[in-house]
Amino acid sequence: MKASEAVASFDSATGMLRALSRFLAGRDIPALGKFPAAFEPPLSGLLGTLNRLPIAARERAYAVSGWAEAIPQRRVGDVRSEALAEWVTGHYPRRRYPVIFIGSANGALIHLAAALDAAWLPQTLLLPVRRRGITPDDPRGDLAAVGESGRALLAANPDLVLHHMHDPNQDRLMIAGMTYFRIKWRRLPAAYRRFIRDHLVPGGLLVCVDCTLSWPTTRIDDRYVFQFGALGDATPEEYRQGGPRVADLLSRYGAPVRRWDPPAADGESPEAEWGLDPALLDDLRAFTGQHRLDTQLLRFDTPQRLSPAVADLYRSWYADRGLPTGRLLVESFLLLEPWWTLRTGSVPYWTVFGTEASRASLEAYLDASDPYDEIRILLFNHGTESIGLADAQDWRRTAARARKIGVLTGVDAVAYPRDFASFVRSHRELSRIRTRYPLPLPLDAAGAAATLSARDDILWRPVH
Repeated sequence: MKASEAVASFDSATGMLRALSRFLAGRDIPALGKFPAAFEPPLSGLLGTLNRLPIAARERAYAVSGWAEAIPQRRVGDVRSEALAEWVTGHYPRRRYPVIFIGSANGALIHLAAALDAAWLPQTLLLPVRRRGITPDDPRGDLAAVGESGRALLAANPDLVLHHMHDPNQDRLMIAGMTYFRIKWRRLPAAYRRFIRDHLVPGGLLVCVDCTLSWPTTRIDDRYVFQFGALGDATPEEYRQGGPRVADLLSRYGAPVRRWDPPAADGESPEAEWGLDPALLDDLRAFTGQHRLDTQLLRFDTPQRLSPAVADLYRSWYADRGLPTGRLLVESFLLLEPWWTLRTGSVPYWTVFGTEASRASLEAYLDASDPYDEIRILLFNHGTESIGLADAQDWRRTAARARKIGVLTGVDAVAYPRDFASFVRSHRELSRIRTRYPLPLPLDAAGAAATLSARDDILWRPVH
């Protein structure tokens, strides 16, 4: 099976890979990189029409768009790990890079890589798998329906670990007709080895990105775990034990239950989307030792932990270049624009989702920073009024902390979180910012490492 047909385009890793590789090729990312810029006006109009439909119709349209990307269960065993790895490396321009990152997905990392002229190879990809007859609120049914497909995938790919993820809170629209199979490499695939050997500059730096976030899981097999719930605003305890917020969500969506009944957790595993499986680091040590590569470890505990550090790094970089430092761009999930960030002299601050937790972290960053003159906020629309989602007015209040301009960019506040035209509109509005700057020469990796490692909440050190 072609990797491009198996990997979800609506996932964090895919969006980040697409954004960074296009930046390194000197391009921005209109329409999430799926269509040329010329398609934006008609796409925006078409998606804007969806905003005028009833909520239920918009939700169905969103779910169908995801279902169309999912692969049939009978084809899961045809997916090949090496084809996936070659698909990843095939995104990048064929030249040398001073730094190559490998490991956890992270939006702030993409901006760090852009500043360093670096590539990034993800450990984790999402394979969406079609299935029918299971409601989002039936995790046991989901596991029973696709468990054999998961085993077939692993039998064909001994270098993979499967994190079967089921989140009826944030992903409830998508998982109505599909299952999320997140795969992680536990060994460096051959395509990654070739890419490092052929495209890392002599004396260059290889950095393993290790987000240590974990989540309760149920072990199904040696390389197969089931994760119920995911990082957001709901806690692992709420997912498994219920509570007022869970009952309210289920009531609003007309579910026949008021709490979920997942398989019992029997351990903790790296979080399916964001965490690093440490087996990859062990294999990386052996590979880099054999080839005598300078290898370092970048470690942090939660995805958004890196965002304030990268924002401050950019702000200092702009000041050193004599540029204004008062323009902040707040990004969300896979809504990333590294090219326009640098062209507009914006300081990037990446948020995981549109949750109250993500907004609170941004507010804490603003409390500790010199004021910004401009704050533009992008919001990822996932179609669901999930637990802990901050509404558009909450985000507007955060944007209003700017001294001059504080706006939601590309967002129809009335339609949020079902404003699917924002996937196109956000890029168009960023591209209309008038002040432009030339793209700078890359930052020095050693200096960036020293700056980030000086923080108490981030570790950047050589791999021993």
